[in-house]
Amino acid sequence: MHVQPGARRPGVGGRHGSVLKVRVAERAVEGGATDATLAALAHAFGLARRDVRLVAGARAREKVVELDGEAQSLADTLERLLEGPTTAA
Repeated sequence: MHVQPGARRPGVGGRHGSVLKVRVAERAVEGGATDATLAALAHAFGLARRDVRLVAGARAREKVVELDGEAQSLADTLERLLEGPTTAA
């Protein structure tokens, strides 16, 4: 996924190239944007925060995560999110 820290309108969805775009208000300082990204993904996918783990990209805008959940449900949610943004709660 691609993370946009310091966004005026936080949300999950849409594309950045071929990957999911995540916008967070937090700045990329001391992991704040990464933590906010993982929380936003958990919310968007209907998962508990503990079910979203960072695999790669702790200090980069391009990140790889692992989601624990039912595969078909996660795939359906990803497809919907790639179609367009949702606002953060």
